[in-house]
Amino acid sequence: MRKKQINIPFKQSATLALWKVDAETSVEGTHVFLTHGTFSNRKVCLGITEFLVENGFTCWILEWRNHGASSTLDEPYNFEKIGKEDIKAAFEYLFDHEKLEEIDCVTHSGGAISLTINLIEYPQYISKIKKMVFFAGQSSGAAHTIGNRLKILTGKYISKALGQIPAKSLGRPHNENYSFMKQWFDWNLTNTFSSDTGRDYRLEMSKIAIPILAIGGSGDNFIAPVVGCKAFLDGFKNPKNKFLTCGKATGYSEDYNHSRLIYSRNAAREIYPEVLGWLE
Repeated sequence: MRKKQINIPFKQSATLALWKVDAETSVEGTHVFLTHGTFSNRKVCLGITEFLVENGFTCWILEWRNHGASSTLDEPYNFEKIGKEDIKAAFEYLFDHEKLEEIDCVTHSGGAISLTINLIEYPQYISKIKKMVFFAGQSSGAAHTIGNRLKILTGKYISKALGQIPAKSLGRPHNENYSFMKQWFDWNLTNTFSSDTGRDYRLEMSKIAIPILAIGGSGDNFIAPVVGCKAFLDGFKNPKNKFLTCGKATGYSEDYNHSRLIYSRNAAREIYPEVLGWLE
């Protein structure tokens, strides 16, 4: 297996890290674009990436600005900017520089939000994507219980006071600034999915006719609960889409939480093959 870091030129002389992972056995024309979510980087995608490469795919993992090996920019950003700028830069590289004709996409958590915003803003990319997989992706369904709503409210005001969510102290790779997470807090507290200027993304999600496999973990009770992931998928209104609830009640070996859903030995054994079947 071969890994190569590609530094994509970005704003303010910065670069975004795009990782190409392939093997001698990779099949020509089979490409997957992957990206992570908040508090994370490429490492959360490594398990599914290695599995897909072993099955003939070439994978491209994007690390957002201020994450992983990408440059740190001293300016406010949010999910919209990640979609409209970071993912756009990656797509321009893949389609214009590498001349890829089509790709599949696999995202974790907030990666699904930013990819959705990208495709609404730049519909020219829709025809270039064959299928998508969203691991634990939701935008506005986390406050489905009183307890969760109180957690989100508490998290919002504590992070506002601190200026960030100090996730590194909890063992996560990256902290996130309040200016970034405010959008997620507000979407979930108000059950909306709209831009800072009031553009309602829910009204435009149905324009994205790409078949989507969305995967939720029954043990993911806060960040991306199953009810939120299902509601996010339903927003696309595509009968070809499919939803998987991964937990003991549905025949899986564990009630998967937010991270183990995409990166664990059990996921490699019983969820990754579902992804492969969908992409094939």
